[in-house]
Amino acid sequence: MTLWKNYLLPETVEDALQLLSAAPAPTRLVAGGTDLLLDLQQGRHAPVATLIDVTSIAEMCALEIRDGRLFVGAARPLNQVVAHPLVAWHVQALQEAAGLIGGPQVRNTATLGGNVAHALPAADGAIALLALEAMAEVAGPSGRRFTLLDELYLGPGHSVLAEQGELLVGFHLPLRQPGQASAFRRVMRPQGVAIAILNTAVWLERQGDLLADVRLAVGPAGPRPFRLRQAETVLRGSRLSAAVLDNARQTLLGEARFRTSPHRATAEYRRHLSGVLLEETLTTAWERSFDR
Repeated sequence: MTLWKNYLLPETVEDALQLLSAAPAPTRLVAGGTDLLLDLQQGRHAPVATLIDVTSIAEMCALEIRDGRLFVGAARPLNQVVAHPLVAWHVQALQEAAGLIGGPQVRNTATLGGNVAHALPAADGAIALLALEAMAEVAGPSGRRFTLLDELYLGPGHSVLAEQGELLVGFHLPLRQPGQASAFRRVMRPQGVAIAILNTAVWLERQGDLLADVRLAVGPAGPRPFRLRQAETVLRGSRLSAAVLDNARQTLLGEARFRTSPHRATAEYRRHLSGVLLEETLTTAWERSFDR
């Protein structure tokens, strides 16, 4: 069976958008292809007429400081994201999350943009980007726009990008400042099956012995990658004590929606893990906030 008929390699974002609207339909954007091509081969995705490969677009493969923020192109391979010193210093949670996506061979071709655009509620990269308050740069027929990551998602496997004929260009992340740090942790199935039972990302800012600001994300805890905004409120402005951690844990359990999955774990086990990972990521990020 032929899975596609045309394979196109645009060199600019504008060319890719033009092909997306004019090439023989149905069309699909592809970068690493580690999800899409497997879905096509195994019949989980209908055959497409045209694949538009964005890996020759230099802008989408960049990783640099741009206008006072860290820019990570959506088509940059994950192994290069993990190895980059700017990522290691400014957004360590993203480095840790990207280093857990698939195995080494997958990370050689898979991209951060693909991890986000696939729109799964447990996507490691998306969970880290949420906690880091990344802004997504999106290009479409009406021009370019910037949006918070959680505004891209409609539900499991569905994003606004496909519906609006848009292209995910990359991510803009705040640079790390003194007293700030981040961390990511994941528990996965045994036997090396690369799907998360639960993952958690934390970004925080310390002022003296106070947790001045904090952002938390967890997945899967609902139909989309999820920010724990109520738990953040509990933690913000407090000292990181056992009592505060317990209060945050109880708040987390009230706002997250864990369910039993035959492929992952029971809801009860996830509820237990959520407290363990919350404490571990918070403690790790807190200790890192003292680094210079």
